[in-house]
Amino acid sequence: MLWRPNSTLVGTAVLVIALAAPSFVYPVLLMKVLCFALFASAFNLLLGFTGILSFGHAMFFGGAAYASAYTIKVMGWPTELGILAGTAVAATLGLVVGQLCIRRKGIYMTMITLAFAQMTYFFVMRAPFSGGEDGLQYVPRRAVLGVIDITDERALYYVVLAIFLACFALIHRTIHSPFGQVLKAIRDNEPRAISLGFDVDRYKLLAFVLSAGLSGVAGATKAVVFQMASITDLHWGTSGEVILMTLVGGIGTLFGPLVGAAFIVGMQNRLAGLGEWVMVTQGLIFMTLVMVLRTGIVGLLSDLRARISRRRTV
Repeated sequence: MLWRPNSTLVGTAVLVIALAAPSFVYPVLLMKVLCFALFASAFNLLLGFTGILSFGHAMFFGGAAYASAYTIKVMGWPTELGILAGTAVAATLGLVVGQLCIRRKGIYMTMITLAFAQMTYFFVMRAPFSGGEDGLQYVPRRAVLGVIDITDERALYYVVLAIFLACFALIHRTIHSPFGQVLKAIRDNEPRAISLGFDVDRYKLLAFVLSAGLSGVAGATKAVVFQMASITDLHWGTSGEVILMTLVGGIGTLFGPLVGAAFIVGMQNRLAGLGEWVMVTQGLIFMTLVMVLRTGIVGLLSDLRARISRRRTV
């Protein structure tokens, strides 16, 4: 009998590696990977499983980062409430933007998300509470639940890991629920989903809000990790970056965004010494990966496993 690793086994292996990782890799780098992996997974829920391309997801990620940083630093809120505040701001933005976007199709919907993202970027840039180009810096790391001292980077890593796992479990449950099956039906054939009696606009709006909220969790957590909210978090380049993470890892796969985020964040860390040539090198690597690996890294591995399986059964 051919042995095939299932998603539970893969998930268990990933969890074991994640728990042991701080002993071998710098915890702050790992936390950055987790934040962007969650961001990419949230984006993939919208693009890979619903078929909606948003080019403005940075507004949810960055908006939540600023809300979290402001409530923790200026208003003195506990860390966990600051992250929840950032999530609420992102979900509210998602509700407002989603209401206007989901009734449009194709490039028109994508450009509306980009327009809102640019509006948010310039609003925050000029807002008196945002710190302008300097952002909100020196965000304090207050003990989580009044008990866990997150000034210790290892302790903070495990808090971030717990947040990531909880959100990833929610994404997994959503994808494999009846709601997720309807989203896939909308992605594959929206007119047929409508003919079956589903309120397509409502389902797409719920997916949009859920994706925005989870992106907000990622942005708010990143603000705590790096103790700052930067205007870069709201830049359109961040939206492009999360699209690339999803493409490189594999659109419409559960673990693809994790692999894509780890690959790109790790690559950026390795290429940091190249100075101004970093962007050129990244661009060449991205072009090669997108052209050669059309289904992403995880998609390629799945295809290889399927081919090996067919050869063994012949």
